[in-house]
Amino acid sequence: MFAQTILNGREITYTLKRCKRKSIGLRIDSHGLSISVPLQTSIPNVENILQEKADWITKKLKHWESKKHLALTWAHDASYPLLGELWRIALKPSGEIQMACQSANTAADASLVEQFTAQLNPSQIEKFVMAWYGQQAVTCFKQRIAIYAQALNLPVPPFRLSRAKTRWGSCNSRGIIHLNWRLIQMPLHLVDYVVAHELSHLVEMNHSVRFWRRVESIYPNYQMARKELKDYG
Repeated sequence: MFAQTILNGREITYTLKRCKRKSIGLRIDSHGLSISVPLQTSIPNVENILQEKADWITKKLKHWESKKHLALTWAHDASYPLLGELWRIALKPSGEIQMACQSANTAADASLVEQFTAQLNPSQIEKFVMAWYGQQAVTCFKQRIAIYAQALNLPVPPFRLSRAKTRWGSCNSRGIIHLNWRLIQMPLHLVDYVVAHELSHLVEMNHSVRFWRRVESIYPNYQMARKELKDYG
């Protein structure tokens, strides 16, 4: 059965399963929050457990929601993540389409977008959005590479955008940094971790203890960022 609660000021819908077990179990995945409880567990008892775990639950739900947003849909009303914020297609006063932070869009804006972009097919939207992602990625990555190269006392290396399926970044023997364009969808601190990681390979072309010390010297919270990035897949 489905039920609802309020956790940290947010309304949460969850699946409640009663079964033959001795304790309450919580699970959060791509389908949301599900709770397995012993047959005779009362709703107030379930609610108490949820409130005790509110911070953990809301954090995990936010993480899964972020992962969902990385899967792009080519539609005028779709959301597109940029550095951890959601953006969508909007209109300039001239009537041209642009990208705008979703939190800044008004209902009137959304209505106008729907009227003026309904004729765009998915291929056109994909071309527009991907060009925007490419421009944002190049600008952001160049800036972050310059910052972390300076921290390592290195000359700014050349870089290329990557469409790799399994890597967020790489560094080759010629000193060229490759950064996956999808990093631009991530929060900035994760972009910084990948940049710091790959630039450190210009000094240590391995994953030795010395390499990780080098990463830590310019990005102290690398272990936390590394774990968070792995959670994205």
